[in-house]
Amino acid sequence: MRNSASGLDSNEYSIGVATITKPKVSKLGEVERVYRILREWLITAKLPPGEFLSEADLAERCGTSRTPVREACTRLMQDKWLSRIRRKGFLVTPISVRDIVDMYQYRKVLECFAAEKAAQTASAEQISELRHLTAPENDATADLQDILSANESFHRRLSELAGNQRVVNQIGLTLAYVTRLDTLCTQTVPGWIGHSEILRTIEAHQPAKARRAMEIHIDESRDKMIKLFGA
Repeated sequence: MRNSASGLDSNEYSIGVATITKPKVSKLGEVERVYRILREWLITAKLPPGEFLSEADLAERCGTSRTPVREACTRLMQDKWLSRIRRKGFLVTPISVRDIVDMYQYRKVLECFAAEKAAQTASAEQISELRHLTAPENDATADLQDILSANESFHRRLSELAGNQRVVNQIGLTLAYVTRLDTLCTQTVPGWIGHSEILRTIEAHQPAKARRAMEIHIDESRDKMIKLFGA
């Protein structure tokens, strides 16, 4: 809008002879901000599976309007986090046993490969880094969030050591869903499945045994999830 008296647009003001343009809020930037907030809430189960979400409520909670919420939720639908309820809003996609089985089968393809490659090539310094990442799971004073964060960092770093960027990318996507499952599971089913055997075989540079240790680790994690979500 142009001010007839000053000849300036509403987004401009004059200081002496200089004209300064006010920064405009980027629509894409706001959508990205809301997307990241909602995705974090989904991963940490603050928006639990099966919960109904209204655009108005999410807009209020995110401190924004309904349009960025709608666009962010559309992106989350593409990522399979949400489904749309016609004329009502969105539903956090429920977790099924079939989904769990499929995801953990996929994890085995990617992460057994990563463990095997790491056992072939990891240096003493890199192995020490992996041990440091998993330290919270052996610390009685560590809280749940520290352990979950350490778990994700370990699996992500192991994928990087495999030296295959496609594997890194796919494991990164999968770990978001795994973190949500772990968050929900550890709140209900006691116990934590550690990584000591995986680390031992990598440190010993035993690729076949590292692959097998990762396979057992993922199978045990899967069975724990099925026990919870299949009940």
